[in-house]
Amino acid sequence: MDCPLIIYLHGFCSSPASWKSRLLAEYMAGRGLAGHFVCPQLSPVPDVAVADVGCLIEAAGGPVTLVGSSLGGHYANHLAEKHGLNAVLINPAAVDRLDAAKFVGDHANFHTGETFFFSQAHAAQLQAQVARPTPARYWLLLEEGDEVLDWRQAADFYAGCRQTVLTGGDHSFTRFPDFMPQILEFAGL
Repeated sequence: MDCPLIIYLHGFCSSPASWKSRLLAEYMAGRGLAGHFVCPQLSPVPDVAVADVGCLIEAAGGPVTLVGSSLGGHYANHLAEKHGLNAVLINPAAVDRLDAAKFVGDHANFHTGETFFFSQAHAAQLQAQVARPTPARYWLLLEEGDEVLDWRQAADFYAGCRQTVLTGGDHSFTRFPDFMPQILEFAGL
């Protein structure tokens, strides 16, 4: 495919069935752009998740924009730096400012119910993936009402990047529908 592609990266314990992923897929399909959207099910193992998405990027054959939410934002940052891509980050996890060890333990996917164990080794993989952002590549979307992650950590880590910081909201980024046209424009669609 030589046309622009959006790869959406969901968050921890999430899936392609997430609210934002479904909304963006439907929005793009309604504009005849269904073939320009991919949202893979990410492995709970960080190194596997980025390797799998790396294969999608390499197979794309055209420009790719990453859209990552929460932990998917961390993955988008890592992959954008590795592959020279642009990325929209939605309430992203600023892993270098988080204690990833606090996530060690058993978890269940919000949509599938599939259970997995997040280990100390997985937390170390996340830390090893931290990449300083090249400011021109990113657009950061934050809501100050995020109850899961401290929005200020992401604002600090992505200082110098384009940032849209909104009052209120929550971790899901409640105003996502308002930004879908701009995300497509950012991606060249």
